[in-house]
Amino acid sequence: MPRFFCPAPLHTGDFLELPAGAARHVQVLRLQPGDSITLFNHGPGWGPGSAGSPGGEFEATVTQMGRSHVQVQVGTHHALEREAARVVHIAIAMPANDRMDWLVEKATELGVASIQPLMSERSVLRLSGERADKKTAHWQSVAVSACEQCGGNRVPLLHPVATLAHWLRTLPASDAPAAARLLLSLREGSRPLRDGLAADATPAAIFLSGPEGGLSAAEEDAALTCGFAPVSLGARVLRAETAALTALALLV
Repeated sequence: MPRFFCPAPLHTGDFLELPAGAARHVQVLRLQPGDSITLFNHGPGWGPGSAGSPGGEFEATVTQMGRSHVQVQVGTHHALEREAARVVHIAIAMPANDRMDWLVEKATELGVASIQPLMSERSVLRLSGERADKKTAHWQSVAVSACEQCGGNRVPLLHPVATLAHWLRTLPASDAPAAARLLLSLREGSRPLRDGLAADATPAAIFLSGPEGGLSAAEEDAALTCGFAPVSLGARVLRAETAALTALALLV
């Protein structure tokens, strides 16, 4: 059954018009009145469902098809979640070209809670102003589409693009972090990520990863000062986007 993100209050029996993106998708699929779809509305950030609705997902039935609008009636609610046991946030210095799109899509499929795009000393991709805002909005739409496809009911949040230095300054004090802080690093003393997972009962984690070429020594030192622990993913050198996804797959 086709699934659509609908950032509006969802209550059984209500009639509502789908947002423009979902309506276009329904029309592309050539659905007709009487056809069934699934709706969910846990928006970016994994907050509660819109306007106090109970999360999970809802059955819905197409009732009207217009040239630019689609009306549905909300049906039975299912308190069904397919999210990861551990809440994982990824902070990554953006890979170049279209690899960031691919990372956002696959991270959403794996169950990431949020993604923080960063610019570091060695970053190839640099964004600011309107261009950064448009890219963030685009990546958020990629996350929505991936969530619709994979069965997730919680759309991960794409944070605004920031420099690594600024982002580190915004983190809470590192003496009592709410989440385990992990830094992908090749420096001596980095422990294999896999080795520490079984003994770590922390229900949330922030994973920081660099761009092509990795973070500089000064940037890693700054992250360590903020409470990040250096970890490794093995002997092979992975691409920036592959490293982030590998860590996410291990952490969730």
